[in-house]
Amino acid sequence: MFAFFLPISVAYRLGSAEPQRTSPPPPTHQSSSWSAPVTSASSRGEQGASSVERVKRGWVWNQFFVVEEYTGTEPLYVGKIHTDSDEGEGNIKYTISGEGAGTIFIIDELTGDIHATERLDREEKAFYTLRAQARDRLSNDPLEPESEFVIKVQDINDSEPKFLEGPYIGSVAELSPIGTSVLKITASDADDPSYGSSARVVYSVPDGEKFFTVGRHTGIIMTAVADLDRETQDRYELVVKATDMAGQMGGLSGSTTVTIVITDVNDNPPRFPQKMYQFMVSEGAAIGTPVGRVIATDADMGENTDMSYLIQEGGELFKVTTDAMTQEAVVSIKKPLDFESKRTHNVVVEAVNKHADPRFVDLGSFRDQTIVRVSVSDVDEPPLFQPADGTVMEVQEDTRVGALVGVVTARDPDAKNKPVRFSIEHSTDQDMIFHIDPDSGAIMLDKVLDRETAGWHNITVKAVEADNHTMASHSSVSIRILDVNDNPPELATPYEASICEDAKAGQIIHTISVVDKDEPQTGHHFYFTLAPEASGNRHFDLWDIKDTTAGVRTQRSGFNRHEQNVYFLPILVGDSGPPSLSSTGTLTIHICGCDTAGTIQSCNATAYVMSAALSPGALIALLVCMLILIVLVLLILTLKRHRKGQRMAEDEEDMRDNVIKYNDEGGGEQDTQAYDMSALRNLYDFPEAKSVAAAAAESVPDTGTLPQWLQASRLAGGPAEACSAADFSLFKGYIRKKVEQADADLSVPPYDSFQTYAFEGASSPALSLSSIHTLSTTSEQDFSYLSDWGPRFRQLAGYYAPGKPDEDGS
Repeated sequence: MFAFFLPISVAYRLGSAEPQRTSPPPPTHQSSSWSAPVTSASSRGEQGASSVERVKRGWVWNQFFVVEEYTGTEPLYVGKIHTDSDEGEGNIKYTISGEGAGTIFIIDELTGDIHATERLDREEKAFYTLRAQARDRLSNDPLEPESEFVIKVQDINDSEPKFLEGPYIGSVAELSPIGTSVLKITASDADDPSYGSSARVVYSVPDGEKFFTVGRHTGIIMTAVADLDRETQDRYELVVKATDMAGQMGGLSGSTTVTIVITDVNDNPPRFPQKMYQFMVSEGAAIGTPVGRVIATDADMGENTDMSYLIQEGGELFKVTTDAMTQEAVVSIKKPLDFESKRTHNVVVEAVNKHADPRFVDLGSFRDQTIVRVSVSDVDEPPLFQPADGTVMEVQEDTRVGALVGVVTARDPDAKNKPVRFSIEHSTDQDMIFHIDPDSGAIMLDKVLDRETAGWHNITVKAVEADNHTMASHSSVSIRILDVNDNPPELATPYEASICEDAKAGQIIHTISVVDKDEPQTGHHFYFTLAPEASGNRHFDLWDIKDTTAGVRTQRSGFNRHEQNVYFLPILVGDSGPPSLSSTGTLTIHICGCDTAGTIQSCNATAYVMSAALSPGALIALLVCMLILIVLVLLILTLKRHRKGQRMAEDEEDMRDNVIKYNDEGGGEQDTQAYDMSALRNLYDFPEAKSVAAAAAESVPDTGTLPQWLQASRLAGGPAEACSAADFSLFKGYIRKKVEQADADLSVPPYDSFQTYAFEGASSPALSLSSIHTLSTTSEQDFSYLSDWGPRFRQLAGYYAPGKPDEDGS
């Protein structure tokens, strides 16, 4: 079993110097040991039994102690390991391994003594963990299980306190009470705080420091006086010292610098550097012109210097404002200044702190005053009107030309009191209704006034100094035209009303109102009556409703619009004057037919005037209208007769020959819808043909449907070709005559036209059917086959086929 032996001095220190260490950590494995102090005679002689027992209580069997910072020249003995199997014959070999084995720590293989070869620092490494082993020297076999042990570096006071966060800066308000905390500082010591007093730090300030103190154990810096004044000293440099070993002799110490800034409080009032300031300003300076600037000083800083300015005296003509940037008081003009009235003004200006601190009210008033003396200088000023804001005058509209309207007044405000000249601005009186006396300012009337045209006249009067026309001023003069009763009242509009024929007596027909251009001061009052020419009226009467209106009522029941459907009622309107004026207006009343519900259905237009006789002008107008109507009727009749004669002449000459065109190939004599066959027959009823046909008319039977020239030919008994040629030549002559007449008259279109039949093709057995071509040649073509085509072509065949006495003409 391994045994671990410590040096006697270490054991003694463990037992006597550190009796508090009575409970070391248990060993990590079982080991045997024996007490070196018990087996040592010298030690046994020097120490009593109680001392030995105290040492035993401090031992840790698997732990060694080494004092740090050993400065000896020989290796420092740490301790000894030993096994029970070692009989001292040198057959056992001791070895160690682990942290620092072979470098920092070495062991004697024969004795098991361990030494430290280097200087150790607990602040770098506080302990080392190693393992011990006992082996047979010859076979190198382990004789004991490997055992772990610890070598702990024992602390000594080798580190001074340090202020790791320094230097420090703190602040405290001026005039703070004693004991006011400023800030807390902390010093740290690298020594072992659990061993001795090496790490126990206390704080202190140098002797002679009277403004601040520091807590010995807390490190809190506090004020030591109550009259710290920022305006006297605004910062302090303080040295604070920290000492370990609880301040005992031999302890190590460190120091730091603390800067303490004194912050401002509003403990100083504003003060004007001067008790009086003097400024000068011209009396012609405009309102708002700055006169001067003054400023009050304040020993404080920041917002504690903010102040406002007030005027305690002289605020009638001047005002004061505060310049936010410079904190200056700006004195400016509030009202116009007058050198002639007062040449010097004293203005009392007061400065007041904006942010007064109630804690320091006992220090005195936080305000100050100064006098600002303002001197007014004289300037040449333009004339002044009285009153300055203009004049209102009144004049009646019937005032005669040249009469006085009113007087304006102006004077030179300067001490010299120069003469003033007056004039009217032409732009304000372009019609030159008024003129003004240049010396006295009297305004007189130059033209007749009419209130109804213009009720007010606004003119501008100019006043200048007699010897300096640049000194001018203007004033407005408003002239009110007072009304006189010079306009008669009139009906508001040309009134018209409609009533039913069955209107009842007393029925209100219409309400009329009047207007008057005049405006009497006592108000309007009008009188309504019927005009004298309608005084005998039995149909309507007036009802005065007062104010400006009247009502028209029926005086009887029932009207007949067929006898008279319009009444003109003349109404006379008069005012109350003076003088009283009147005018006549007319109300037109229509009599209308109404249904049973009283709704108007129709009204006639015939008018009947209720006056006794028509005026000459109305009679002349009526006669002129009738004369114009008679002339128009005669002109219309003349034009109608002229047109009728022209139409009859045209009808006599309009004898036209027509070639009838059939648009289809059928129809025959039954086709009588499209053409009038009588026109075809009458076409050949000429005077020339009548003489030829009259001779044979008695012996030839009526052929009915044949043309007259063909019937005459057959009755004559001659050949058909000869008769046809002779009669056709007569027909051609007539046509030629008409054509020549039409060609000679260029004002009318041609009356005759020629029809052509288009060629129908080579397969037609009839070939061309042109009557003109057939009759103009001596062709003997037989057209009798046309009768075989049906009843529609028999008539056509009768025109072209040779005549036979025995045919019936069909």
